[in-house]
Amino acid sequence: MRTSPNRLLATIFGAVYLLVGLLGFLVTAGVDFFATEGGKLIIFEVNPLHNVIHLAIGAALLIAGLGSVRAAKLANTTVGAVYLLVGILGLFLASTALNIIALNGADNVLHLASALVLLSVGLSQDRTPAAHTARS
Repeated sequence: MRTSPNRLLATIFGAVYLLVGLLGFLVTAGVDFFATEGGKLIIFEVNPLHNVIHLAIGAALLIAGLGSVRAAKLANTTVGAVYLLVGILGLFLASTALNIIALNGADNVLHLASALVLLSVGLSQDRTPAAHTARS
């Protein structure tokens, strides 16, 4: 894992998102599963659905990070792309009835920052050397 930035990042992000998902349940007692406004976890709003999503993403990243370089690279890139989409959509959905994961401004900033880090590492690190072909 020490030689793969993708594995290291996926493992760290996976553990953090699992922890955030678990801690989120401490502040969402009595909050509807799809509530558009949730409980505050520091400055972030979460509802039970948001917590479940954090657990799923955390588990996927952690499993990939503990697995192979290829799995970690794919997980980082995929989760990064999803977070980029969620960060952009969150800017428009935050105060609407479509905000079923209780996004707020802080969530949007965190999702966009996570996307930037995950995509940067996923797309730039652990590249496999191009196959050399014999020239005639």
